[in-house]
Amino acid sequence: MARAGLTAQRVALAGAELADEVGLDRVTMSQVARRLGVKDASLYAHVRNLEDLRGRIALLAADEKTIRIAEATSGRAGREALVAYADAWREYAHAHPGRYTATQTPIRIDPGLAAHAAGPRRAVELTYGILRAYGLAEPDLTDAVRLLRSTFHGFVALEAAGGFAHERSPQQSWIRALDALHTLLEHWPPSREGDSA
Repeated sequence: MARAGLTAQRVALAGAELADEVGLDRVTMSQVARRLGVKDASLYAHVRNLEDLRGRIALLAADEKTIRIAEATSGRAGREALVAYADAWREYAHAHPGRYTATQTPIRIDPGLAAHAAGPRRAVELTYGILRAYGLAEPDLTDAVRLLRSTFHGFVALEAAGGFAHERSPQQSWIRALDALHTLLEHWPPSREGDSA
């Protein structure tokens, strides 16, 4: 029987907190049960297995990250929106490394849960909205989305791994990278023959 007060959301939150502390790949059902003060078996009334838990952590993190980005970019456009978006992304990755990893890792998520999750859909809407303000349309929109994600994720992943050993601060490089992205988005190169394939 499920412990009173224990819900799938509480289990996911406990797993997310643990992921931030020890890393997503080191989270186990036993550790989550201990954190919640229950026996391992009690968790299985709310989540099917570790993969299900990781999927729930990913959705929780996607919601949190998207809310931060939406708040940061509200009422902004162009360079201001781009910088606010990027800064919110990076700040979330710094504050919640385990949860952030869950948003960037291929995890099989229950289709029923995914269908009702607003975070991932809203993230796509926000990103495409910012890029449309630069006058981009498909297929350039998708290419630009991939460029932003690659830049933001690549930067925060290298930063987290201690990959920026040069004396110039990562913050200075981050600011210049965003300046460069803004300039590129304003002067997006024309499509080439066959690009739509």
